[in-house]
Amino acid sequence: MSTGAASPIREIIAYRELLWMLVWRDVRVRYKHSLLGAAWAILPPLATMAVFVLVFRGALRVDADVLTGSSRTPYPLFALAGLVPWMYFVAALNGSVGSLVANRPLLTKVQFPREVFPFAAVGAALLDFAVSGLAVAGLAAWYALSGEWSFQFHWSLALLPLVVLVQTTLLCGLALLLAMGHVFYRDVGFILRAVLPLMMFVTNVVYDWHGAGPRLRMLAHLNPMTPIIAAYRDCLLHGRAPDPATFGYAAAVSGLTLAAAWSWYHRREYEFAECA
Repeated sequence: MSTGAASPIREIIAYRELLWMLVWRDVRVRYKHSLLGAAWAILPPLATMAVFVLVFRGALRVDADVLTGSSRTPYPLFALAGLVPWMYFVAALNGSVGSLVANRPLLTKVQFPREVFPFAAVGAALLDFAVSGLAVAGLAAWYALSGEWSFQFHWSLALLPLVVLVQTTLLCGLALLLAMGHVFYRDVGFILRAVLPLMMFVTNVVYDWHGAGPRLRMLAHLNPMTPIIAAYRDCLLHGRAPDPATFGYAAAVSGLTLAAAWSWYHRREYEFAECA
């Protein structure tokens, strides 16, 4: 069991090759015997975006300004820019929740940092996220070339890696908590699968919260994914830096979640082999 605050980080660095091997294993298993391969990272957000465009713009006839909070942003691009990081969030948590139970034989036989399993699930989802980002870039290019939307280079694009880092930090913390919780209580997996679809509709994934009252907006922003998704759109679509107050809150919550989860994880890891 690690003694210093930096010890868990040093352990992960020392076992980085094992971590990468597990990430690559998860990716290969996911696309094994698949005809389309990594294209499956792009198709789900595109298909989901098409469904929401059909429902909101086609069936319900909701104005794009109401959905996006901006008269200059095409709704399909707005929706896809939210769906891609959201699907990263969902894939990482779904992959990590059962990661310890699925690798029970290794838990009992080999000595290495046990957090590599949930971190590997996050890493595999991160690779898919990088591929699915091509869909956002392609749709943005299409709108820019067609003249329906003008893309402007802005220094805020340089902040995009910071937004990814904050989301990944949050995911690593949640992955540790979920994987650990699932070892002791299998209900955690069922609860996660029930909650994630509902969370999508209380987060700004496919519409903006600008039209809601101040109290409802404040409640929505307590969910750190709300300012994180807004930060992606700010950097990519709106040509501005993320809001320092809300994004700073999300960064603080992400860091505290990872620190608390990692500490708790190391206090309980000696029980994993027995309960998994």
